[in-house]
Amino acid sequence: MSMESKKGAPVGVFDSGVGGLTVVREIIRQLPDENIVYFGDTARVPYGSKSQKTVIRFSEQIIRFLKTKQVKAIVIACNTASALALDIVREEFDVPILGVVAPGARAAVKATRNRKIGVVGTDATVRSGVYTKVIQGIDPQIRVIEKACPLFVPLVEEGFKEHEVTREIIEYYLESLRATDIDAMILGCTHYPLLRSRIREYMGKEIQIVNPAYETAIDLKTLLEDQDMANKGSDPAGSRYEFYVSDTADKFRQFANTVMPFDVPETNVVNIESY
Repeated sequence: MSMESKKGAPVGVFDSGVGGLTVVREIIRQLPDENIVYFGDTARVPYGSKSQKTVIRFSEQIIRFLKTKQVKAIVIACNTASALALDIVREEFDVPILGVVAPGARAAVKATRNRKIGVVGTDATVRSGVYTKVIQGIDPQIRVIEKACPLFVPLVEEGFKEHEVTREIIEYYLESLRATDIDAMILGCTHYPLLRSRIREYMGKEIQIVNPAYETAIDLKTLLEDQDMANKGSDPAGSRYEFYVSDTADKFRQFANTVMPFDVPETNVVNIESY
């Protein structure tokens, strides 16, 4: 690929479902000239209850699919896949791959005053202990409390964000965290920013809530500039966004329209198992 076509090549972004759209939204804000190909693994969501071996296999299939779209870089917009598969797939593929964990961890270290950080995420992310490792790698003095909230993803995917049951489940999961003296909390799953106002309401104003999506977009910007791959708005027609899923395209698109700042174009179903 020539340098020029590389600049115009899209960035690939993937997640287990709709959560990764919170990362796409930030990439569009920070990098309006970049073209994006998004893949949501709607047939196999959620990832957070799956084993590492399975999450690695799913991630490899999706990356192989994204590579057919000539992507110049890939963002794993899923904390579970970032936690369980990032290191493996980075070794395996010849395309720069970013995860959401390191950017979120760095932001939380900056945000905390008393060096006590809470992390909410899926079972798999919390079991991996990746946030504690990365945060303590930056500052070993920081105490990290991780809490699995497995029902948050299905609540978001089913559109239950405003429902009473969501308030009860937030309280059920976060009661123990609220009782600690953490002063920063990482939304360690890309679905969780969609519950942010509800979580904030429950946790109180004193706690800084860190959304790794913004930090990840900034990391992507740095990567593209460093490698001279940033697209400088060469297309007068504007940036192109393509959306692919492994199942239920209509349901995905309906939900995506509530997350994205524009009408999501037609969403195509891909037989991801064939990659």
